[in-house]
Amino acid sequence: MPQTHRLDATPATIRWGTFDAAHAPLLTVESGDLVILECVSGGPEVMPPAGSGLDIPPRLAAIHASNPPRLGPHILTGPVAVRGAEPGDVLRVEIERIELGAPWGFCGFRPLGGTLPEDFPYRRLLHIPVDRAARTGTVPVGGGVTLPLAPFFGVMGVAPPADWGAISTKEPRAHGGNLDNKEIGEGATLFLPVHVPGALFSAGDGHGVQGDGEVCINALEMCLTGHFRLSLEKGAPLAYPRAETPTHFISMGMHEDLDEAMKKALREMIAFITSRTNMGAADAYQLCSLAVDFRVTQTVNGEKGVHGMLKKGLLF
Repeated sequence: MPQTHRLDATPATIRWGTFDAAHAPLLTVESGDLVILECVSGGPEVMPPAGSGLDIPPRLAAIHASNPPRLGPHILTGPVAVRGAEPGDVLRVEIERIELGAPWGFCGFRPLGGTLPEDFPYRRLLHIPVDRAARTGTVPVGGGVTLPLAPFFGVMGVAPPADWGAISTKEPRAHGGNLDNKEIGEGATLFLPVHVPGALFSAGDGHGVQGDGEVCINALEMCLTGHFRLSLEKGAPLAYPRAETPTHFISMGMHEDLDEAMKKALREMIAFITSRTNMGAADAYQLCSLAVDFRVTQTVNGEKGVHGMLKKGLLF
């Protein structure tokens, strides 16, 4: 019988900005178990000012007070080990539910970051009130722009290969990490290649809503709690993260050159199609041109992202 486990975000359960195979698991669960991870976002420098009416969640304040070491920008909850996971397996991450963890989020940019640093060489930070019942956020620009929320976790990943050592959460890579793919929200499934025993899954970087590209650096950065069902697919080698939603299969490519990220996402989609059909690579290549939408995932993480969207029912 699958069990349910929970990890709250505390100074003892978070890692600030790192993926590392050397991080000891905080939980070890069985394949098929549900893991609830409370995730918080933002350093002290982006908190709302006193008197704004926007309170800092107590668990986030406690993490700030503990002053943990920081390598990358994201606060991750985890890692969680899945018993029996070995390199060569695939970790299936079903995102069953996402809860809004605070009544506000933030969005900003800074010098030397974002897609247009030459046009915006200064700092700007907006705090955005969130109506958790209505699941909307009101951006304080142009008299107020209210957006329906579509929450997802910008960072979901397993431990990288041990030889990589500690790596920043900023750049998405073969272990997943800072994918910033808005399609992988509630009801979606993420497939991650396992690199070390236990897989060691972590999540964070909650986003209330984001446009493809995430062009200024931030989405609506906010605290979220995720319900993740973690299952193993044994002996199912996967070189790169993939995903699916109720309506689409998704390939991904990441590279510092956006053209190379596009090529990677295309090659991954060709490989996916040929693995599921009797088509050859040339057939799949042409089908991608006719039936797969390739979108810019994000352009702000050093390793830029492209994802391909194949509608379910066209082939299988």
